[in-house]
Amino acid sequence: MLLECIDPRVTTHSVEYMDSLGLTERYSHFVIAGGPIGAVHPAFEKWHDVFWENLDLTVQMHKIKRLIGLTHRDCGAAKLAYGETAVSTRQVETATHAECLRGFRAEVRQRHPELAITVGIMDLEGKVLPVG
Repeated sequence: MLLECIDPRVTTHSVEYMDSLGLTERYSHFVIAGGPIGAVHPAFEKWHDVFWENLDLTVQMHKIKRLIGLTHRDCGAAKLAYGETAVSTRQVETATHAECLRGFRAEVRQRHPELAITVGIMDLEGKVLPVG
C-alpha cells in the first residue's frame, strides 16, 4: 500500500517510484493531504480514523504485507501542521518530515506489527530520501 499526499506535483513521480520497486499495479493507493502527516498529526485529527480504518480493510481484503508512506518537499500540509519555521530550510524540513515519518511508522507497527514499513521524503523531481 502507498500512502502519499494529494499534491499533483508528486503523483506521477509516486507512480514512477512504485514502478521502480516492481510494484506496478500491485499496490493499494491512499491519498490524503500530507500523506503520513495527514494520518497522524493532531492538526488533521478528523482524518485519522478514515486512514486507519482503510488500512485495516486493505490488510484484510488485499492481504498486503508492506506499507510505503511518502511525504514530499514544499508540502502545504506540513506548513499548516508544523508552521513555516519547521520547514524553512531543507535541513529543518528534512528533520521535521523525518520525525513525523518515524512517528507514523511507530503507529503502524503498533496497529499492524506484521507489515513491513518503508517511509521517505520525495523531492519535487521524484527522488526519494529514505528515512530510517
